[in-house]
Amino acid sequence: MLRWGILAPGWIASNFARAVHTHTGQRVIAVGSRTASRAEEFAARFEIPRAHEGYEAVLADPEVDVVYVASPHSEHREQALAAIAAGKHVLVEKAFTRNAAEAREVIEAGRAAGVFVMEAMWSRYLPHTDVLRQLLDDGALGDVHRVEADFGSRAEVEPTHRLLDPALAGGVLLDLGVYPLSFASFVARHAGAGPLPTGAGLQVAGELAPTGVDAQVSLQIAVGHLHAALFTTMFAETPQTATVSGSLARVALGHKFFIPGPLTLTRGGDSVTWDENRIFDLDGLAFQAAALARFVAEGRTESPLQPLAETLEILEVADAVRAALGVRYPGE
Repeated sequence: MLRWGILAPGWIASNFARAVHTHTGQRVIAVGSRTASRAEEFAARFEIPRAHEGYEAVLADPEVDVVYVASPHSEHREQALAAIAAGKHVLVEKAFTRNAAEAREVIEAGRAAGVFVMEAMWSRYLPHTDVLRQLLDDGALGDVHRVEADFGSRAEVEPTHRLLDPALAGGVLLDLGVYPLSFASFVARHAGAGPLPTGAGLQVAGELAPTGVDAQVSLQIAVGHLHAALFTTMFAETPQTATVSGSLARVALGHKFFIPGPLTLTRGGDSVTWDENRIFDLDGLAFQAAALARFVAEGRTESPLQPLAETLEILEVADAVRAALGVRYPGE
């Protein structure tokens, strides 16, 4: 049984703690926050025995096996490196870091320390994603020619919200757009197309928020004969669906394709839907925790379902997208 320490007990950390305690044998035993009252409230809500003001005590706790970094993107590098230096395995919330350069630092530090490091791209570990992976690996779709994915959600937030704050690496691309981007990378990888391009083959259009972060992004990607259309926005609710079309068959993932849900395979005039989910909505975060525990038990230092090299490649694409839009974070 892995014992978790959580850094930054916000919304996603709350869902993670609930999912882990409800659906796995693992336990969160320590939580750290910038304010003692927030850590104590979180600990009381999820029956966590130790609450700390600050993060150092969590990292120094000898009973903590793995640290979940759930802070804003701007803090991921520093906190992940601190956890690695403390000898802890690390699950880093997506996007993994602000940019590819920071990701390289974390990856290299993890490898040097021999600890397990993984990005919390939880949709990679969901049952319907595994079904799609098997279809792609088996060639059931034929040659994959088209990938479409979108994630848009209307964000009615104040200008000081982290989503709009450049200092916190705000913007829709790293917050919501990372889902369609990761999905396209996943399909390209398992379809044998290779990594997504950062130069030729990548077309970018977008709109910036008044604070200078990206607020809407549209991508056209071509890698070999695989073409992808990806979209993300903070201005509107979109269908939040994904499709993969091949020469033999097509797969459609329904609304909120990134949470546990059905998958429909269509070949010619015939369709069949897989829907054997038993865990729903954000409780699906438990799957990535269970996968991490399994990988650690196997002696691995990274996830075979999203290798660190792929995490880095996705951030290299995100860097290229932000460069095309003229988005830079403080200190870059």
